Amino acid sequence: MLNAHHTGFQDFFFRFYSKLAEWPLYLLAALPLCWKKFRLPLFYALCELSAGIVVQILKHIFHADRPVRVFEDAGDAVLPLVEGVRMSHSNSFPSGHTSTFFVFATCCALLLAYRYGQRPAPNSSSKRKLRYLSLVLLLIFAALGGYSRIYLSQHFLLDVCVGSVVGFLTPCLLFHFAGKKILKIN
Repeated sequence: MLNAHHTGFQDFFFRFYSKLAEWPLYLLAALPLCWKKFRLPLFYALCELSAGIVVQILKHIFHADRPVRVFEDAGDAVLPLVEGVRMSHSNSFPSGHTSTFFVFATCCALLLAYRYGQRPAPNSSSKRKLRYLSLVLLLIFAALGGYSRIYLSQHFLLDVCVGSVVGFLTPCLLFHFAGKKILKIN
Protein backbone atom coordinates (compact mmCIF):
# COMPACT_ATOMS: atom_id res chain seq x y z
CA MET A 1 0.00 0.00 0.00
CA LEU A 2 2.85 2.44 0.80
CA ASN A 3 4.54 1.97 -2.55
CA ALA A 4 1.64 1.12 -4.86
CA HIS A 5 1.64 4.42 -6.78
CA HIS A 6 4.77 4.99 -8.83
CA THR A 7 5.64 7.82 -11.21
CA GLY A 8 8.72 8.32 -13.34
CA PHE A 9 9.83 11.28 -11.24
CA GLN A 10 9.42 9.40 -7.96
CA ASP A 11 11.28 6.40 -9.35
CA PHE A 12 14.18 8.63 -10.33
CA PHE A 13 14.12 10.68 -7.11
CA PHE A 14 13.90 7.82 -4.61
CA ARG A 15 16.40 5.67 -6.50
CA PHE A 16 19.09 8.33 -6.02
CA TYR A 17 17.85 9.72 -2.69
CA SER A 18 18.22 6.30 -1.11
CA LYS A 19 21.86 6.17 -2.24
CA LEU A 20 22.64 9.19 -0.03
CA ALA A 21 22.93 6.74 2.86
CA GLU A 22 25.67 4.78 1.11
CA TRP A 23 28.50 7.34 1.01
CA PRO A 24 27.49 11.01 0.43
CA LEU A 25 26.33 11.49 4.03
CA TYR A 26 29.72 10.34 5.26
CA LEU A 27 31.43 12.94 3.07
CA LEU A 28 29.06 15.64 4.27
CA ALA A 29 29.70 14.65 7.89
CA ALA A 30 33.44 14.95 7.27
CA LEU A 31 33.20 18.60 6.14
CA PRO A 32 34.02 19.97 9.62
CA LEU A 33 37.51 18.49 9.12
CA CYS A 34 38.12 21.30 6.60
CA TRP A 35 37.88 23.74 9.53
CA LYS A 36 39.99 21.51 11.80
CA LYS A 37 36.99 20.52 13.89
CA PHE A 38 37.85 16.89 14.51
CA ARG A 39 35.39 16.17 17.33
CA LEU A 40 32.23 16.60 15.22
CA PRO A 41 33.14 13.97 12.60
CA LEU A 42 34.44 11.73 15.40
CA PHE A 43 31.09 11.97 17.19
CA TYR A 44 29.23 11.19 13.94
CA ALA A 45 31.57 8.27 13.16
CA LEU A 46 31.06 6.77 16.63
CA CYS A 47 27.29 7.12 16.29
CA GLU A 48 27.27 5.59 12.82
CA LEU A 49 29.56 2.75 13.86
CA SER A 50 27.50 1.98 16.97
CA ALA A 51 24.19 2.07 15.09
CA GLY A 52 25.69 -0.05 12.32
CA ILE A 53 26.76 -2.70 14.81
CA VAL A 54 23.29 -2.79 16.37
CA VAL A 55 21.64 -3.03 12.93
CA GLN A 56 23.96 -5.84 11.79
CA ILE A 57 23.42 -7.81 15.00
CA LEU A 58 19.65 -7.53 14.57
CA LYS A 59 19.83 -8.42 10.86
CA HIS A 60 21.76 -11.60 11.65
CA ILE A 61 19.54 -12.56 14.57
CA PHE A 62 16.28 -12.27 12.62
CA HIS A 63 17.35 -13.23 9.04
CA ALA A 64 14.14 -11.62 7.75
CA ASP A 65 13.35 -11.93 4.07
CA ARG A 66 13.07 -8.79 1.96
CA PRO A 67 9.79 -7.89 0.24
CA VAL A 68 11.00 -9.35 -3.08
CA ARG A 69 11.43 -12.81 -1.57
CA VAL A 70 8.18 -12.62 0.42
CA PHE A 71 6.21 -11.58 -2.67
CA GLU A 72 7.92 -14.27 -4.81
CA ASP A 73 6.71 -16.86 -2.35
CA ALA A 74 3.19 -15.35 -2.37
CA GLY A 75 2.93 -16.17 -6.07
CA ASP A 76 0.06 -14.04 -7.36
CA ALA A 77 1.00 -10.76 -5.62
CA VAL A 78 2.83 -8.17 -7.72
CA LEU A 79 5.49 -6.00 -6.13
CA PRO A 80 6.23 -2.68 -7.86
CA LEU A 81 9.92 -2.48 -8.71
CA VAL A 82 12.03 0.45 -9.89
CA GLU A 83 14.20 -0.17 -12.92
CA GLY A 84 17.93 -0.05 -12.17
CA VAL A 85 17.61 -0.88 -8.47
CA ARG A 86 19.44 -4.06 -7.47
CA MET A 87 17.12 -5.99 -5.23
CA SER A 88 18.30 -7.67 -2.06
CA HIS A 89 16.58 -10.83 -0.84
CA SER A 90 17.61 -11.28 2.80
CA ASN A 91 18.46 -9.50 6.05
CA SER A 92 15.63 -7.02 5.79
CA PHE A 93 15.10 -6.26 9.48
CA PRO A 94 16.01 -3.52 10.41
CA SER A 95 16.81 -1.06 7.62
CA GLY A 96 20.45 0.02 7.70
CA HIS A 97 19.89 2.83 5.19
CA THR A 98 17.12 4.26 7.37
CA SER A 99 19.34 4.01 10.41
CA THR A 100 22.06 5.96 8.57
CA PHE A 101 19.62 8.71 7.60
CA PHE A 102 18.36 9.02 11.18
CA VAL A 103 21.85 8.93 12.72
CA PHE A 104 22.88 11.81 10.46
CA ALA A 105 19.74 13.87 11.16
CA THR A 106 19.87 13.20 14.90
CA CYS A 107 23.57 14.07 15.14
CA CYS A 108 22.93 17.32 13.29
CA ALA A 109 19.94 18.12 15.53
CA LEU A 110 21.89 17.35 18.72
CA LEU A 111 24.85 19.44 17.62
CA LEU A 112 22.58 22.33 16.62
CA ALA A 113 20.75 22.12 19.93
CA TYR A 114 24.04 22.00 21.83
CA ARG A 115 25.53 24.89 19.88
CA TYR A 116 22.53 27.14 20.26
CA GLY A 117 21.73 25.89 23.74
CA GLN A 118 24.98 27.47 24.96
CA ARG A 119 23.87 30.91 23.82
CA PRO A 120 21.16 33.14 25.25
CA ALA A 121 17.76 32.65 23.65
CA PRO A 122 17.44 34.76 20.52
CA ASN A 123 15.35 37.85 20.84
CA SER A 124 14.02 37.63 17.33
CA SER A 125 11.24 35.21 16.57
CA SER A 126 12.67 34.74 13.07
CA LYS A 127 15.83 33.14 14.54
CA ARG A 128 13.73 30.82 16.71
CA LYS A 129 11.61 29.91 13.69
CA LEU A 130 14.74 29.20 11.68
CA ARG A 131 15.98 26.82 14.37
CA TYR A 132 12.68 24.97 14.47
CA LEU A 133 12.53 24.89 10.69
CA SER A 134 16.00 23.34 10.52
CA LEU A 135 14.92 20.60 12.95
CA VAL A 136 11.76 19.92 10.96
CA LEU A 137 13.78 19.76 7.73
CA LEU A 138 16.19 17.27 9.32
CA LEU A 139 13.24 15.10 10.34
CA ILE A 140 11.76 15.29 6.83
CA PHE A 141 15.18 14.45 5.36
CA ALA A 142 15.45 11.32 7.51
CA ALA A 143 11.81 10.27 7.05
CA LEU A 144 12.13 10.56 3.26
CA GLY A 145 15.20 8.34 3.46
CA GLY A 146 13.21 5.72 5.31
CA TYR A 147 10.28 6.01 2.93
CA SER A 148 12.63 5.63 -0.04
CA ARG A 149 13.46 2.12 1.20
CA ILE A 150 9.76 1.19 1.23
CA TYR A 151 9.14 2.87 -2.12
CA LEU A 152 11.99 0.91 -3.71
CA SER A 153 10.51 -2.35 -2.31
CA GLN A 154 13.67 -3.01 -0.32
CA HIS A 155 12.05 -2.98 3.14
CA PHE A 156 8.79 -3.33 4.99
CA LEU A 157 7.39 -0.57 7.22
CA LEU A 158 8.52 -2.38 10.38
CA ASP A 159 12.11 -2.59 9.06
CA VAL A 160 12.13 1.15 8.48
CA CYS A 161 10.52 1.98 11.83
CA VAL A 162 13.06 -0.07 13.79
CA GLY A 163 15.92 1.34 11.68
CA SER A 164 14.73 4.86 12.48
CA VAL A 165 14.54 4.09 16.21
CA VAL A 166 18.09 2.66 16.19
CA GLY A 167 19.28 5.68 14.18
CA PHE A 168 17.64 8.09 16.60
CA LEU A 169 18.48 6.45 19.92
CA THR A 170 22.13 5.68 19.22
CA PRO A 171 23.28 9.33 18.88
CA CYS A 172 21.05 10.36 21.78
CA LEU A 173 22.58 7.73 24.07
CA LEU A 174 26.14 8.46 22.94
CA PHE A 175 25.58 12.19 23.38
CA HIS A 176 24.14 11.61 26.84
CA PHE A 177 26.90 9.30 28.05
CA ALA A 178 29.95 10.44 26.08
CA GLY A 179 29.08 13.89 24.75
CA LYS A 180 31.05 15.68 27.44
CA LYS A 181 34.22 13.79 26.58
CA ILE A 182 33.80 13.74 22.81
CA LEU A 183 32.73 17.36 22.40
CA LYS A 184 34.50 18.70 25.50
CA ILE A 185 31.24 19.99 26.98
CA ASN A 186 31.62 21.72 30.33
